Amino acid sequence: MTETTRSAATAILAEVENVTAVVLPEPGGEVVPLADAPAPVAESIRSRMAEVDLSDAQSIIGFGSRAQAELQVISQDMLTDVKNKDVGPAGDALAQIVTTIRGFSVSELDVRRKASWWERLMGRAAPFAKFVARFETVQAQIDKITETLLGHEHKLLKDIKALDKLYEKTLEFYQELALYIAAGEAKLAEVDATVIPAAVAEMEAATEDQKMLKAQALRDLRAARDDLERRVHDLKLTRQVTMQSLPSIRLVQENDKSLVTKINSTLVNTVPLWETQLAQAVTIQRSREAAESIRAANDLTNDLLTANAENLQQANRVVRQEMERGVFDIEAVKKANATLIATIQESLVIADEGKKRRAAAEEELVKMEAELRDTLASASGRAAKG
Repeated sequence: MTETTRSAATAILAEVENVTAVVLPEPGGEVVPLADAPAPVAESIRSRMAEVDLSDAQSIIGFGSRAQAELQVISQDMLTDVKNKDVGPAGDALAQIVTTIRGFSVSELDVRRKASWWERLMGRAAPFAKFVARFETVQAQIDKITETLLGHEHKLLKDIKALDKLYEKTLEFYQELALYIAAGEAKLAEVDATVIPAAVAEMEAATEDQKMLKAQALRDLRAARDDLERRVHDLKLTRQVTMQSLPSIRLVQENDKSLVTKINSTLVNTVPLWETQLAQAVTIQRSREAAESIRAANDLTNDLLTANAENLQQANRVVRQEMERGVFDIEAVKKANATLIATIQESLVIADEGKKRRAAAEEELVKMEAELRDTLASASGRAAKG
């Protein structure tokens, strides 16, 4: 690993620790009704109630949509960033460095091995010279892979920070939905308790020539009230889906954090340790060749081969175990996805049932309107006869 890459990996260690130490807040509980809300929250709910104008259908359709605007901007920015960057899987780079390390054979250092007649005929280099050449080749490969890993680490850190912001805005949207739901329910209660009864009284007190107009106005008011009820129901469904997305964001972020930690550990600890062992192997072999007899050098070489093989095996075991740990996270993702799908399907079933009930209510309204017209017509006839 080059000195530049080593310095960059060490310098980024503090940032990795800070990013991985961030604890994301948990979402709130149930929606607090207006009657039970503290003063600041109650004021926020009333301000959102003021956004509803029963005479303006657009205000009902757009009720609560303003809360999602900033969340959509952040989501679009993240999607754009994903489309624009050309990033290979960081896990592949980790696997590549492990493969490179495992592919390096320290057995080539064995000077006891006599060159074959073919090697003598072709004039091939001695085992130690071949070992050094092999070391330099593998070192170049490691340098290239570590630079790639460092680039992945920077990009993953950027993604983690972006997910922090996305989680924060999603949580704000979740809490904002609670305020809109409380405002909508309070508005519905107000309409049922005061506005509709007042409209009914106004219709009953109207003159005969105004009764039909008042009756139509009452019907429009009730229709607007039902539209608001459906909109509040949609907001409740949206809040449920939003609550499901919060742990999904956290799970993706935790996976990125785990991968960043593995990459940084590889760059800061594993690769330098491996390089040190190889450098020690070269240095020790040179000193042995100069200071000891062939027999002593052969014995020490066997010890060196055993130690290096065990060290490489241990390092490989640690890296492979750490890389395979991600499989459990995938199962968690599958479970969360299945739960989300079941929730959405259940919501659709509930929505269909609500639609059927509203259709039945609509038939009753039509029937009531017909009865009202018949009654009014009968009353008019009697008045004419009188």
